[in-house]
Amino acid sequence: MPSTTINPTRMELTRLKGRLKTAQRGHKLLKDKRDELMKQFMDVIRENRSLRRRVEEGLMRAHGSFTVAAALMSPEMLEQSLLYPKQSVELDMTFQNIMSVDVPKYEFRTSSQDPGEIYPYGFAQTSGELDDAVDAMSQVFQDMLKLAEIEKTSQLLAEEIEKTRRRVNALEYVKIPEMQKNIKYITMKLDENERANTIRLMKVKDMLLKEAIEDRRAENARAAKVFRASGEAPQEV
Repeated sequence: MPSTTINPTRMELTRLKGRLKTAQRGHKLLKDKRDELMKQFMDVIRENRSLRRRVEEGLMRAHGSFTVAAALMSPEMLEQSLLYPKQSVELDMTFQNIMSVDVPKYEFRTSSQDPGEIYPYGFAQTSGELDDAVDAMSQVFQDMLKLAEIEKTSQLLAEEIEKTRRRVNALEYVKIPEMQKNIKYITMKLDENERANTIRLMKVKDMLLKEAIEDRRAENARAAKVFRASGEAPQEV
């Protein structure tokens, strides 16, 4: 029996067959989408792993250079050297569509293209290690921005994969089996009704045939009675 009350009619059967066909087509499309999302997700994860390793190595180099610079310079001089940056950065964010998922794309621009503008101090009273540290931070900044973009992309893709997986499972294990069960139930009821109608028609036919035979016998009996009364032999019908 179906879990919900349905009308076992041919119109309902046609409607359910159409819904089942649509659900099966949607299930296939969602499975293809899930597989493609998984492929994109794995590519992003591999890129994230290598980029994270490069960022960590760059941060360690910058930290080591800053540590050496802090040991060679006084804290006041180090703070004063980095107090007022000469370079400003503008960050732009756009979106890229990956399998109906809008993922962010970060781009930044500096106010000056001169590579020497990254040093906000003079070189007379600072150490070379501070220059190395600032240069390392400048290089790792682009990788950090790219890493943030990839991290957000992987998060959004993972959420979309989970939603698509739930939809696929709902169609595969709930909706489609339920519609197939309802179609089977309606088909069974229609076949049962058709057999009942056939049996009913056969019974009606038998009753009509029986009445016709009885009427013919009664007519023959009346004819025989008339013939006997008139002295003539009855003819067999």
